[in-house]
Formats: sequence, structure tokens, C-alpha cells
Amino acid sequence: MSDDQYEEDLDLNSLNDEELSEQMHDDLYDGMEEEIAEGTNILLSRGWSPSRVLNDALVAGMTIVGVDFRDGILFVPEVLMAANAMKAGMSILRPLLAETGAEPVGKAVIGTVKGDIHDIGKNLVAMMWEGAGFEVIDLGINCPVEKYLEALEEHKPDILGMSALLTTTMPYMKVVIDTLKEQGIRDDFIVLVGGAPLNEEFGDAVGADAYCRDAAVAVETAKKFIAEKRAA
Repeated sequence: MSDDQYEEDLDLNSLNDEELSEQMHDDLYDGMEEEIAEGTNILLSRGWSPSRVLNDALVAGMTIVGVDFRDGILFVPEVLMAANAMKAGMSILRPLLAETGAEPVGKAVIGTVKGDIHDIGKNLVAMMWEGAGFEVIDLGINCPVEKYLEALEEHKPDILGMSALLTTTMPYMKVVIDTLKEQGIRDDFIVLVGGAPLNEEFGDAVGADAYCRDAAVAVETAKKFIAEKRAA
């Protein structure tokens, strides 16, 4: 360990709560996993509740990342690094949040549709949702309708997210949504779709609630729909 690194380690402890929280926003932005884990532990040791650490240190930091991603200041590799740093903090907080019975902002099931094995965009959305305080169940790639249905039944989420990168797999989203309609459960879920070849017209045509252009939009859209759902 270099002297510089040692000094940085000392540094986090020497910051007051507000400074440390702001430093964590910067460290998240820079994708620094170890520092985020350390900062999370320091704040907890100072008596911060798990949900306060989540919201003030981590979610607030990821919000900045999301805005800069949306505005084209940050790109996918940087966002993935930030999301991995977020995960380092979340792995410490998740069991504590579960113990305190803290309610997540909402719950989402997400997966890439059948026939499609692309997952960078999907992973990004899942990470950004988690970064915004959602509980996320990621079903992975190549998901047939049965897999979505099982997950909806088991987890009873607010949101179903579907992703596709191929024009040939896009229509499968309609298969899933039509199946939800047939089973009379379409209105139980907020269905969000995304992927490079999609657009708003396509989202409307297949019967989704919204099309999300990118991960930052997916976070804003999910929050908006959940707020409306809870208000209703």
C-alpha cells in the first residue's frame, strides 16, 4: 500500500458526516468500490441508519451519475463503474435494510426477452434502479414468457422491465404483454420496455406503459409511475 493510499484511508475517517457523504458522491462518480464500502461502514459506525446511508450517500450520488449520463457527460463504461461501486455499498446495507424492514422505493423484475442475449443495457437499468433504491430481480437474458410470469407471481413487483437489442426479438415483448392481458393481470404491473431498436411508437404498439430511451430515463420513468400508482 502506497503512502498516498494510506493517507486517503485516514482521510475518510477525518471527514465530518456531511463532508464524508459528499466525498462518497465523488467516489461513486469515480467508481471507487473500496472507498464506498469504507465510507458506508464509517457512516454506519457513526450511528447513521442504513436507509439514511442509502439515500443520502449512495442514491444521492447515483442521481448525479444518472443526470450526467442522460446529458452525455458520462458514458456507459463510467456508469458501470459507478454502479459497481454502488453495489459495494449495497452489499453492506442490504441485509441491514432487510432487518429494519425498510421499504424499497419499489420492486422491479427485469430481463432480456427470448432469443436475445444482449445484457449491457439491461444490466445498466437494473443497476441504476438499484442505485435509486429499488429492489431489483434480474432474470438475465433469453427470457421466455413463462420465466417472466413465474417471477411476477413469485415476487409481485410493481414493475416489469423488458429489454431487446435485436429487431427480430422486439416483437416478443408483445407476446409477453398479450399473455399478461389474457391472464387478466396486465394492469397489476407497470410495464417498461427498452433497447436500441425500440422507440415510443413501438412501446405504444405492444401495449407497454412506457418506452425508456436509456437507464437514466428508466429511473425517472419508474419513479414517476410508482408515485402515481401509490397516489391512486
